[in-house]
Amino acid sequence: MHTIAHSVIQKIGLGFGLLFLGQVNAQQWEDVGGLQNVSVGGSSFNNLVIDNAGNYYLSYYDLSVSKGSVQKFNGNSWSYLGGGPGITTSYATFSSLSTNTSGTDVYYTNQGMGFEARHFNGTSWNQLPAITSSTTNYQASAVSPSNILFTYGSYGSGTVKRFVNGTWEQVGNTGFSNGAEFAEMVIGTNNMVYTSNVSGGLRVYQNNVTASASDAWSLVGGSIVDASSSGEQYSSDLAIDGNNHLYAAYVSSTASGKKINVKKFDGTAWTQIGNANFSDGKVQHLALAVTASGVPYVAASRWEDDNFLRNTVYKLDAATQNWIPFGGDFISDDEAKYNDLAVDNTHNYLVLAYSEDGTKVKRIPLPAGNPQLCNNTDPGNNPGDTGCVTFPYRGQSVTYSTVRGADGKIWLQQNLGSTQTASSFYDTDAYGDLFQWGRWDDGHQLRNSSLAGNAPSPNNPNGIGSGSGSFHSAAYQSSSNWWSDGQTTDQWSASSTSSLSDINGIDPCKAIGTSWKMPSKTEVEHMIETENISDITSGLDSNLKLVPAGIKDYSGIFSPGTRLYLWTSTPSAYTGSGEHLYISQFSSLMNSAGRDSGQSVRCIKGDPSLGTSDIKTVPSVGIYPNPTKGIVNIKADSLIDAVNVFNTAGQKLPMVFKNNQIDLFPLPSGVYILEIRMKNGKSITKKLIKN
Repeated sequence: MHTIAHSVIQKIGLGFGLLFLGQVNAQQWEDVGGLQNVSVGGSSFNNLVIDNAGNYYLSYYDLSVSKGSVQKFNGNSWSYLGGGPGITTSYATFSSLSTNTSGTDVYYTNQGMGFEARHFNGTSWNQLPAITSSTTNYQASAVSPSNILFTYGSYGSGTVKRFVNGTWEQVGNTGFSNGAEFAEMVIGTNNMVYTSNVSGGLRVYQNNVTASASDAWSLVGGSIVDASSSGEQYSSDLAIDGNNHLYAAYVSSTASGKKINVKKFDGTAWTQIGNANFSDGKVQHLALAVTASGVPYVAASRWEDDNFLRNTVYKLDAATQNWIPFGGDFISDDEAKYNDLAVDNTHNYLVLAYSEDGTKVKRIPLPAGNPQLCNNTDPGNNPGDTGCVTFPYRGQSVTYSTVRGADGKIWLQQNLGSTQTASSFYDTDAYGDLFQWGRWDDGHQLRNSSLAGNAPSPNNPNGIGSGSGSFHSAAYQSSSNWWSDGQTTDQWSASSTSSLSDINGIDPCKAIGTSWKMPSKTEVEHMIETENISDITSGLDSNLKLVPAGIKDYSGIFSPGTRLYLWTSTPSAYTGSGEHLYISQFSSLMNSAGRDSGQSVRCIKGDPSLGTSDIKTVPSVGIYPNPTKGIVNIKADSLIDAVNVFNTAGQKLPMVFKNNQIDLFPLPSGVYILEIRMKNGKSITKKLIKN
């Protein structure tokens, strides 16, 4: 049996918006660590997981000691976790392996005296309380974004439990899957748990990570994925990509030749990926891995008389959308069993573990279109220069593009929570998450997060402690709106839960690093002015690639693809509101909105070369709209003494500055220069276009 071990780390490459390698041709599979066999002797029931640092974790039933063993590859060599082989008390012919993203907590489950579980804390293995005393063959495990272990086993006709505060809690109803033959489990960054098993066809179920025993599991898509083979090792597998899209690989029914199929859940139904029944003959020992961007790979062993049980890895050919062998027709020299497949995002490899006498681990470089490690290099000094930054988000490591704006500042070139830089108004992968003002990465910002009808108590950051995961919003002007009694002096700048307060929420941009932050209203105004952004078209064309991701409130999400709502860290002059940037098809302006609305977040990096006193003396001025048809608003972080308007010939024009506005309506269309003089003696010039 092949078992999935971890939600995101095991089955996908982690990291969004990355740089990519060039095309790799004629690559060969290589022995990881230079060892032809990682195990000392014979083996079976292999499980492979990879953490964010590129460490490999391998578990297998070790025939040399008749126990389960776990080894780690640190980039140079293999070594036993815990110091030696055989971590179980006896046999471990069914097992699973999982780890958190950093690899600091590793979990191993096995068939033993019931359903056993063990935890490696970096030094030693500790046996956890038995999950059940019932004999459990098929099993799987996964670690949630909040570092909680979940297990799925065939006992009780299919049961899921989580390990919390030293005890096992039942998740959802028991018996929901009619057993758990070829049990698999993944947990998405959307805090949803997914299981798969074969029972009258391949079935995939879902539930929330917080589900109680009374919260029933539901069938993803409302029906089975497809008819599939069971018995012997006609296994299936489940994977998830960076956008929480589900993929399932399985061996088709006898009528379809017991061949490989891969399907993807598109949000409504399971759809075929590539050509159906694509393997050359019957197969067993199936394994599936998917990169963050959704590139699937499948491993399987041939179940025909010729080349009996030799294994092959397949990739989806982008041009033909057909499955083809990857790295040669066969990888093993002889019979290969218990395949497991994973993506090493850090070093850009596809990694395969299988048993051929002993356990072998081989890897092959991934082709173009798969991410490589970001070196965290800042953009150059020219507007439009790009870089990248890697940081933890939603319990995993992600990599985002950065850009030097026309304002001279370094910005993320994509919204927080997105998987790529925007390519169009309707690029949903670039939309990202929608935060409520003053809140942070606790799951509430996910576009499909659940609505909470009641406000937390107290109705401020202290009321949700380390986070609630619910989107607190109700009807307009309802007392349950998030932070509706917030004051104009409130902040959104705390760096962690230890520093939040009733007047200061955690800045989600601090996850990138201490020098990153939510932009202020003045900084956003300056960016809009220097980038000459006047509508969603110029926003997308700008260096920042701003995308209209819409807004979320109690009624759901509206205006994706047509309107942009971007928070600033500045509270509004109106109680319980915050300042934000609004861009439509026709305009660009700063506005105020209730803190319960869900809006995009775009982070900015501070300039470490400037001291505090230096920053205060640099005038920051915004003018909008630009271009304009007449009225121009002028705002600054210091008092304005006078505004002079010049044409391109250098002639001063008789314009009146009043109420932070000038009116250019009488002037002909063209380019003008504004000289804005501050009362502190500083001045700044701006280019303005009159349509």
